[in-house]
Amino acid sequence: MPLAISGLYISLTALLTVLLTYRVIKLRRTHKIGIGSAGNESLTLAQRVHGNLLENAPIALLLLVVTELNGSNSIMLHAFGCVWIIARVLHAIGLTQGKGGYHIGRFWGMILTWSVIVGLALVNLFAYVTSL
Repeated sequence: MPLAISGLYISLTALLTVLLTYRVIKLRRTHKIGIGSAGNESLTLAQRVHGNLLENAPIALLLLVVTELNGSNSIMLHAFGCVWIIARVLHAIGLTQGKGGYHIGRFWGMILTWSVIVGLALVNLFAYVTSL
């Protein structure tokens, strides 16, 4: 069974990951920092934006793949995938613009991220229960 829909959102997440990685590398080169952040707040923040994506992506994307494998309809898969991408972009913008403090993008980015993870987990649990 092809996983075209999951593949789309995994690919978009991969591109976002590369973009956030590039931002960290660019700051490292600009400030000549090889390892860590050397107390540079911009670099520390860029690392957290990148790290937060990498902390949440594996479970969200794995749940999306399993949901697709379980035969969920494409509209639902795209809905979860779109919300996921929007959430991660909102979070990255919000964390950066809020300089680590409160920002509406950071707040909604995490609320939507958790909603996608919980929603997909519930869909998969429902698929399991109905398969018994």
